[in-house]
Amino acid sequence: MRFLLISLLLAYSLVAQAQTVKLLVQSSPLAGFQYHAGSVLWERLQIGDTLTLVREPDNPHDARAVRVEWRGAQLGYLPRAENEAVATAMDRGERVEGRIAALVSHKNPWRRVRIEVFVVL
Repeated sequence: MRFLLISLLLAYSLVAQAQTVKLLVQSSPLAGFQYHAGSVLWERLQIGDTLTLVREPDNPHDARAVRVEWRGAQLGYLPRAENEAVATAMDRGERVEGRIAALVSHKNPWRRVRIEVFVVL
């Protein structure tokens, strides 16, 4: 009986995980990389790493600001020209996730990190 209960719980868990759908809604360069912890963390960053997106509605430079963090350290922001849809989704309480899509050693900081943003259904 105990084995059956454990098996049912495991099966339910797998089904619940399989029902998570992530829709790619944005692929962007990371803005402000050169001003935050990016250069210090560069060697530790990896493609596929999870990024935390934090809404900053009181940001004095951009009311739609979305901060991008890696393991609690700020890497930069979603670009101002591309953050409106994600900020709106976050303001509505939608679940969003980010990840590192590309890392390129380049002298232009706008070309070093490309991030992807997903809405989780």
